Amino acid sequence: MTAPTHRYLSLGAGVQSSTLLLLSAHSRIPPFDAAVFADTSWEPRAVYQHLDRLTGIAERAGIEVVRVSTGHIRADALDPKHRFASMPLFTLGPNGERGMARRQCTGEYKIKPIKAEVRRRLGYPHPARVPAGIWAEMAIGISLDEISRARDADVAYMRNVFPLLDLGWRRDDCIRYLDEHGLGDTPKSSCVGCPFHDDGFWADLKANSPHEWADAVAFDHAIRDGSARANAEGHPLRGQFFLHRRRVPLDEVVLRPRPQLADAPGCGPWTCPHDAPVRAGADRGEVA
Repeated sequence: MTAPTHRYLSLGAGVQSSTLLLLSAHSRIPPFDAAVFADTSWEPRAVYQHLDRLTGIAERAGIEVVRVSTGHIRADALDPKHRFASMPLFTLGPNGERGMARRQCTGEYKIKPIKAEVRRRLGYPHPARVPAGIWAEMAIGISLDEISRARDADVAYMRNVFPLLDLGWRRDDCIRYLDEHGLGDTPKSSCVGCPFHDDGFWADLKANSPHEWADAVAFDHAIRDGSARANAEGHPLRGQFFLHRRRVPLDEVVLRPRPQLADAPGCGPWTCPHDAPVRAGADRGEVA
């Protein structure tokens, strides 16, 4: 097998990927040419502050941190002129049917821009064909707790590797390592308005980040009738859409935070913990 042309880190800025960046900066694992952060433009402020901190650490170690994006997920969802990449919103049908919308946001806003950046750096942006033998190694922050999510890449120009599995590390090991190096407050990576948030997240947001809470509440009201584009084209969706699983307006929910038995993971490009992994088409950003 030929050697990789480049080595990259998929940087979600959560616990596991932050650990990988720190391990590389400390020469515990081989260096990365770059760490790629796919920005939905709607992460909590704490995540962006942590990303700035990581960027400083990486730069001192000679690792470039690059932010890539395909748009602003919140603004795009409310723009009738923009193609709507479905978020996993909770639905309530006209006769009380309860369901969820498809999750396309991970493929569109996280996986797609990372693949585009890898292609660009390899010198073969879409639609150019990447020649055989030209490929990049992509390190993904999956620990032993999530070993079932470790999958091969679905394109020939990128091969996934999992350094935490090689080290035999679990999430607790990552948290301990971050804490030892002053990064014990690493936040979970996720969109402010992710429907998968539990009541603990919403209660904390409401109490400690009133502007972000107000932003989520406003978005929740705005998506009540579904896709803005479908509505503008005269094809409103049946039923209603909500951010909260109780399917009532977010600002009317009686929040009941529950003690967490363990530190739950956040959302990364290949590690959303809430359902089966999402695969994106090689160049079209399709979700299979």
